[in-house]
Amino acid sequence: MSAQNNFQENLIDNPADIELSKPTKSRFLFLLFFFGLFIFSWAGCYNLWEHRYKSTEGIEVPKNTLYEPEYK
Repeated sequence: MSAQNNFQENLIDNPADIELSKPTKSRFLFLLFFFGLFIFSWAGCYNLWEHRYKSTEGIEVPKNTLYEPEYK
């Protein structure tokens, strides 16, 4: 038990450790969530933009595949 007490006495508080300050930890988790949500949303919008509907007016459709087909 004395080895454990000796180890705890030699610990130095690290100011970059988010576990030491609740506001710092809260701010870090909020920013992590916010930017994660932002990037996820942006990627979804970009994917929808890349796979958007493109007009088919310039495509020539064979006459035998129309709703009322015309055969020769």
